[in-house]
Amino acid sequence: MGRLAPRPLLLALLSLALCRGRVVRVPAGSLVRVVGTELVIPCNVSDYDGPSEQNFDWSFLASGSSFVELASTWEVGFPAQLYRERLQRGDIVLRRTANDAVELHIKNVQPSDQGHYKCSTPSTDATVQGNYEDTVQVKVLPDALRVAAGPQPSPGPSLREGEPFELRCSASTASPLHTHLALLWEVWRGPARRSILSLTHEGRLRPGPGYEQRYRSGDVRLDTVGSDGYRLSVSRALASDQGSYRCIVSEWIGEQGNWQEIQEKAVDVATVVIQPTVLRAAVARNVSVAEGKELDLTCNITTDRADDVRPAVTWYFSRTPDSTLPGPHVLARLDHDSLVHSSPHMALSHVDARSYHLLVRDVSKENAGYYFCHVALWTPGHNRSWHKVAEAMSAPGAVAVTWLEPDYQVYLNASKVPEFSDDLTELECRIVDMESTEASVRFTVSWYYRVNRRSDDVVASELLAVMNGDWTLKYGEKSKQRAQDGDFIFSKERTDTFNFRIQRTTEEDRGSYYCVVSAWTKQRNNSWVKSKDVFSKPVSIFWASEDSVLVVKARQPKPFFAAGNTFEMTCKVSSKNIKSPRYSVLIMAEKPVGDLSSPNETKYIISLDQDSVVKLENWTDASRVDGVVLEKVQEDEFRYRMYQTQVSDAGLYRCMVTAWSPVRGSLWREAATSLSNPIEIDFQTSGPIFNASVHSDAPSVIRGDLIKLFCIITVEGAALDPDDMAFDVAWFAVHSFGLDKAPVLLSSLDRKGIVNMAQRDWKSDLSLERVSVLEFLLQVHGSEDQDFGNYYCSVTPWVKSPTGSWQKEAEIQSKPIFITVKMDVLNAFKYPLLIGVGLSTVIGLLSCLIGYCSSHWCCKKEVQETRRERRRLMSMEMD
Repeated sequence: MGRLAPRPLLLALLSLALCRGRVVRVPAGSLVRVVGTELVIPCNVSDYDGPSEQNFDWSFLASGSSFVELASTWEVGFPAQLYRERLQRGDIVLRRTANDAVELHIKNVQPSDQGHYKCSTPSTDATVQGNYEDTVQVKVLPDALRVAAGPQPSPGPSLREGEPFELRCSASTASPLHTHLALLWEVWRGPARRSILSLTHEGRLRPGPGYEQRYRSGDVRLDTVGSDGYRLSVSRALASDQGSYRCIVSEWIGEQGNWQEIQEKAVDVATVVIQPTVLRAAVARNVSVAEGKELDLTCNITTDRADDVRPAVTWYFSRTPDSTLPGPHVLARLDHDSLVHSSPHMALSHVDARSYHLLVRDVSKENAGYYFCHVALWTPGHNRSWHKVAEAMSAPGAVAVTWLEPDYQVYLNASKVPEFSDDLTELECRIVDMESTEASVRFTVSWYYRVNRRSDDVVASELLAVMNGDWTLKYGEKSKQRAQDGDFIFSKERTDTFNFRIQRTTEEDRGSYYCVVSAWTKQRNNSWVKSKDVFSKPVSIFWASEDSVLVVKARQPKPFFAAGNTFEMTCKVSSKNIKSPRYSVLIMAEKPVGDLSSPNETKYIISLDQDSVVKLENWTDASRVDGVVLEKVQEDEFRYRMYQTQVSDAGLYRCMVTAWSPVRGSLWREAATSLSNPIEIDFQTSGPIFNASVHSDAPSVIRGDLIKLFCIITVEGAALDPDDMAFDVAWFAVHSFGLDKAPVLLSSLDRKGIVNMAQRDWKSDLSLERVSVLEFLLQVHGSEDQDFGNYYCSVTPWVKSPTGSWQKEAEIQSKPIFITVKMDVLNAFKYPLLIGVGLSTVIGLLSCLIGYCSSHWCCKKEVQETRRERRRLMSMEMD
């Protein structure tokens, strides 16, 4: 085991780690203080990064003696007996400012405190690392600074704004050393103080904050008077100059370019009171002037200032008597240089120094309001500058402008009153009893609407349109869209007549209407001002609204007919509460309730609109395109005909009639719709009954074989000649084990022998042929796996009637038959098996051949067989 290091070595290493070169510093040079002031000596240790506070010792050396212990931060008994009493009184204090810094404070410095002060820090280092003490010299001078307030010249501490004043103080020193004085003037207003102007110890003048401009203009100056006098001069006193003035003098000493302030004294000089200037402005309170005349207003000024002051007068105008609102605007202005600023219709002049006139020419209604006179007094300063000393605003002077209103009445008349919805409504607003109106007056109109209520509830009027003085028309919120669509039309037919037209009156338009005619007067700036409104009496627009009634009756002139004959049906229409109706007719057919082929099926056949235009709707029988006719017999009667009727036409026939009312010329509005009673077509026949079935000899086939499917038709009932029968046959398939998928059309053959084949995505082919009169054969050649599924045929019989026309019977469907397509396993594996056996045989023979050749030619070696000695085995018993 190793030996432990000695303890002194460990302490030395620890000291080196904690203190890497200390340096104790105090202020360089010497410190100078005056008797009775406070001495502060800072001391700090640089390059100290220890974790705890550094300890300091202070010692004092008077002239011709040794250092005496003064104070310590860590040892209580360190100070000498001479200084312990002062330490206890607090005259000598050590204040720590950081872990490595401390300050020595000596209050009320005495001449005996002059000498050298040493600051040191104790060290426990094994080796010395830097400087552990530093010394500073302190010089104590006698108090030789004298500061006093000087005599104050007239006009004294109380003066008016704009007047000059001066303040003086004296300062001198008899210090044995060469010192400099610095002086500062301050003003106190309550707890706040402001620096005015200072003279530094280097002889420079510096204005305080807010006094820079006044100092540059010469309004505030600091001069020396004699050897010890300092004078503060203010050429124009302001209201902010009021307060208590203090003169602050500080004494400075300089050594080697460094300045020290050794003491400071202050003296209160005077309290300056600024007397406010009395200023009042008055304007006539109530003035009335006729329109077109001149308005003359006088602003009278009252002030106690008789010196060189210049008034600045400004005239304001407002619609309200409150001059503090942002509404007032300037009419005319006279500045302190006697320059007038006004408009061509305004004139500002002054008769004497206390009276100022405002003249308004050609007075109009817009000049009615309140007038204010604002006065400000200015005094001249240095460098042609001006200072405002007082200002005042007069009470409002009310000016009323009288004018002659145009005298007229308004009459509202309904020239066209609607009787039904969509009728035209026209209102005429006319100016009557109009007396002398000048050319400078124009009339505009506003239209209003109010809903009629039977109760006493108050209903607000709705603005439809308003016309301004510049002839611009603005619509209300609810009428804007209808006005843009042309449904509302506002016009001016004559100078004294305004019209409002509703092209298509609706039930929502019923109510009371009234108009307001406004008179506008032209102003001198060519603008128009509304001078009067006259309301008309309301006019009620109302009609009794009754429900529209539409009745349609259908009848059949020939109630009995057979298949192949013509079916005729007439529809008679009657209406009520419908204006100028026109009718559109739609013929529709419904299958009878007992018809299971297509139950609840409604078919639209042919229509005729209100303009008598005929259109085929869902009539799809190509052989009878011209077989249906719909015509208009009278305005309220229509006739429908269907030629060469067939059994499939059986059903209920109706007329659907819609009544239309004319709207704005060529437009129509649907008024009502009604359905007629049904007319039934029922063929009472005992004809044959057809059935269809599907048969296959081999419903299960092997892939690639031929699939044969027979559609067999049977006829029951009356016997028919084969030439009187024809069939439309179509084959369908559902390629699934059930009937859950949609059927796919395979092929079809119509009664004329035309075959249509559907497109298929696989390779098997189809063929469809007629084997006999009642048998049809579908063949699938080269069947595939996709051809399995349910197959059925759909048959539509055609029978020739005694009249020679062919009648289409109801469509019939056979029951489905399921076809299975199997795979031939032997044929599927025959060729792959033969190919595999052949390849295996060839590969085996090739392997044998390669092995044989390798053994005889490539791997043959001469092996010499050694003769073995034949020995007989020994008997195990010998052991």
